[in-house]
Amino acid sequence: MVDEAIDRPIYQQIAIDIANRIYSGEFDEGTRIFGRSTLAGEYNVSPETIRRAMILLQDTSIVDVSHGSGIEVRSRAAAWKFIEKFKDMNSINSLKNNISEIIEEKKKLEDDLKVYVDKLVNYSERFKKSNPFAILEIEIPRNSKLLGKNIGEVNFWQNTGATIIGIRRGSRIILSPGPYAEFLKDDVFIMVGDEGSYERTTRFINE
Repeated sequence: MVDEAIDRPIYQQIAIDIANRIYSGEFDEGTRIFGRSTLAGEYNVSPETIRRAMILLQDTSIVDVSHGSGIEVRSRAAAWKFIEKFKDMNSINSLKNNISEIIEEKKKLEDDLKVYVDKLVNYSERFKKSNPFAILEIEIPRNSKLLGKNIGEVNFWQNTGATIIGIRRGSRIILSPGPYAEFLKDDVFIMVGDEGSYERTTRFINE
């Protein structure tokens, strides 16, 4: 995944650029840099935009701005902190963007998986006489020994021959639960198995 560029206000971009120029040594501490009009021409923006950029730099102790005296560079160290702050903000925004992309991908995978589960259920209904495997739905009893345990812990497949492909939990359907999914009361487990799996599963969860 490629980090997305951050769309910052132009005055903020100018402030970051000037901080970089100060840190790189182009503008030394204690020296005066161009006036607002000169900077406005250099960056091709209005003097008001430069004024806002200078306020941002002054508020972070990078420069001093005074009427009649122009703009004086105060601190190279402060310029570095300012640059690092915006690097961190870029990283945070990039992480947020990456998380959003992963959530979207997960949702798409779940939607795709649901389509295939629905197809499997449909095929099983249509060809159940010729198909050695069937879709099974079994509700977990409230007194089952499995309650509070997870799928892998109880060796579910080894004991029943059925593969769990989903859990209906209230109004939710959890597709393709992993080995750490727990058995909770009133859960309905959706499984694929042969004709003997239903009997084995029923016996196993009620023992």
